[in-house]
Amino acid sequence: QVQLVESGGGLVQAGGSLRLSCAATGNIFSINFMGWYRQAPGKERELVASTTIGGRTNYADPVKGRFTISRDNAKNTVYLQMNSLKLEDTAAYYCAAQQYGLTYWGQGTQVTVSS
Repeated sequence: QVQLVESGGGLVQAGGSLRLSCAATGNIFSINFMGWYRQAPGKERELVASTTIGGRTNYADPVKGRFTISRDNAKNTVYLQMNSLKLEDTAAYYCAAQQYGLTYWGQGTQVTVSS
């Protein structure tokens, strides 16, 4: 069992920044994938950014150049640095981790960008 503890969401003005954190606890061995997804009301959940134990990263086109995913392996934690936030970034953000082919999810944290 893997538990994901998220923090960092909140309300921010357009152009501002937020840093999301996701710490994996429990049986954290052999986690080979961690990432961030988001879902806005009435829309499908989409992958925002991801990283693997091998260091590969992936970003959705709308956030390239603005968001950065990073990790601290010693703390089993992944971060999402979000800069130059836009109104369309408003969504519930979910941390995810993959272990042995199973995906674990955080409970979600709301990011709201205002004008």
